[in-house]
Amino acid sequence: MSSQISPMRYRTLLLGGTGTIGRATARALIEAGHGVTALVRPGTDPALLPGCTLIEGDVTQAGFVEDLLRTKPHAAIVSCLASRTGEPADAWAIDHRAHSLALEAALETRVQRFVLLSAICVQKPYLDFQKAKIAFESQLRASPLHWSIVRPTAFFKSLSGQVARVQAGKPFLVFGDGTRTACKPISDADLGRFIASCLTDEEKVRKILPIGGPGPAITPLDQAAMLERLTGKRVKIKHVPFALMEGIVGVLSTLGRFSPKLKAKAELAKIGRYYASESMLLWNPVTGAYDADATPEFGSDRLEDHYAAMLRGEVGDDRGAHAIF
Repeated sequence: MSSQISPMRYRTLLLGGTGTIGRATARALIEAGHGVTALVRPGTDPALLPGCTLIEGDVTQAGFVEDLLRTKPHAAIVSCLASRTGEPADAWAIDHRAHSLALEAALETRVQRFVLLSAICVQKPYLDFQKAKIAFESQLRASPLHWSIVRPTAFFKSLSGQVARVQAGKPFLVFGDGTRTACKPISDADLGRFIASCLTDEEKVRKILPIGGPGPAITPLDQAAMLERLTGKRVKIKHVPFALMEGIVGVLSTLGRFSPKLKAKAELAKIGRYYASESMLLWNPVTGAYDADATPEFGSDRLEDHYAAMLRGEVGDDRGAHAIF
């Protein structure tokens, strides 16, 4: 049974609030009664974050967050901030340095709690953005703050890029046999509520919290089957060999030695290869395998219902940098 701190509410500084998860988290925080100040880029439309106080600024500028917190004290920081591309320079600037500056500001002011949105893929850090995230996680864990680190599995939007392909009669693309990877995807709304709950649930304090949506775990072939059920039409499957992805990574990595542009593309190809070959589930270091049953679940939103809404035109494809296909 969770121990709730009620009716405690926090004046909260929200970082990364304009992304889809950030907006969902802002809604959840406001619904829970917290006051929310969102640090946003200049020119941000206030309609993106109704109910929030918007402050324009640069989260990467040394001293900016500390000055903000000294001028307007907040008891909590909630960060949904993440690099847009995952490329090394962007990752270390945002996933690590910007968060480090925010933590320094928190320690110098009256901030009591820090809730960080991370990613479950940092369990097996291979890419720069994963290394940058886990480097900051280590800093936060060493701090005296009441911290919570949320590591979600796959997002609905990252699994939605092929809905339009299927609608257009094109085949559904899978790597290998389509069963090598699996995940328990979580919706933005459910994830936002889980993040907000970290401010008032003592059992989530000073813990790393892997979290997925309601099970069971879903493979790419399961996603294709969902679309087949929803459309009432046979969905053709096109199997993409892993060797093709390896070849692309190898060629771009070689050419990237001579071209910064191709070096960046090689990094993006490595990210695609990682997600095509690794499950977004809890990793069991004892068995050396992903464990779907041990991956925690939260919420009630289902990917199949999200697909149905997309097919009806009620929601769009908002993947941004989360696209593989």
